[in-house]
Amino acid sequence: MSQQTTFLSLGCMTKRTRADRFLDEMNQVVPWAELTAVVAPHYPRADTGRPLTEVELLLRLHCLQLWYNLSDPGLEDAVHDRLSFQRFLGLDPLNQRVPDETTVLHFRRLLEQHGLAEAIFARVNAGLEARGLLVKTGTVVDATILAAPRSPKNQTGQRDPEMSSTQKHGQWHFGMKAHIGVDARSGLVHTVRTTTASAHDSQVFTELLHGHEETVAGDTAYANQMLKVSCRQAGGHYLIHEKATRTRALSARQHHRNGQRSSLRAKVEFPFRIIKRLWGHATVRYRGLAKNTARLHLLFALANLYQVRRQLLATA
Repeated sequence: MSQQTTFLSLGCMTKRTRADRFLDEMNQVVPWAELTAVVAPHYPRADTGRPLTEVELLLRLHCLQLWYNLSDPGLEDAVHDRLSFQRFLGLDPLNQRVPDETTVLHFRRLLEQHGLAEAIFARVNAGLEARGLLVKTGTVVDATILAAPRSPKNQTGQRDPEMSSTQKHGQWHFGMKAHIGVDARSGLVHTVRTTTASAHDSQVFTELLHGHEETVAGDTAYANQMLKVSCRQAGGHYLIHEKATRTRALSARQHHRNGQRSSLRAKVEFPFRIIKRLWGHATVRYRGLAKNTARLHLLFALANLYQVRRQLLATA
């Protein structure tokens, strides 16, 4: 999809805002043609009647929705209101039709029904791996809680049955968990899994590994003596934090080792920071795990591109 310079954008351009700079960078690093090729085979054709919206335009709209955490009607209003969005989309609302909220909804459901969010995540990672930015020699694992509404005041009159409660640091949380496996060298996410909040982090530990790790790292939730033995027998580096028990406290040497491992394990926090703090996705938006899992695959694909945008721009 070509980016059009309109009379409106030229006449109103007074200053490049942070949104302009961010969207310009992401416009250059997102492989639009490749992602369009993933979606296009599943997108319906309109042989008669009004032409359908271009796939790339819908992808760009969906990315805006994720980066700014907008609802479907909120996205439609923002496109009419924000010049930076119009430039990113290549749209002039005075002369072109802005896709409405129903079109945005149908496109998101298309992605969910055909598993295209996970396919886009895989395509983005394949491109980063081909460029040598995603190496996969080691994996750091972690999980975060995404809160869900506790109130049953909705159309069904009950809370989401796929969400549950868990206690962390003495506080109760209701929602789901996002589990990720991160490349130990680059900090890029290579695997995403989701569970209800009450599932222990260790239950999906093996699913977060790609199987060719030389190094495995994580916090005390993943401590496992059998894994430690098998990892070292295979010649790998077991860097999961050691855990105290009720009858045995950690020694000073173990505390020191845990501190040394923290610098490596900290890489797993950056993807969570991007999607939860920069882009505002600290809570679930939809009911059920499937829809939220699709959203997370797309968020982490975009977060990977955001993390290495400087390297990608330097080689563009």
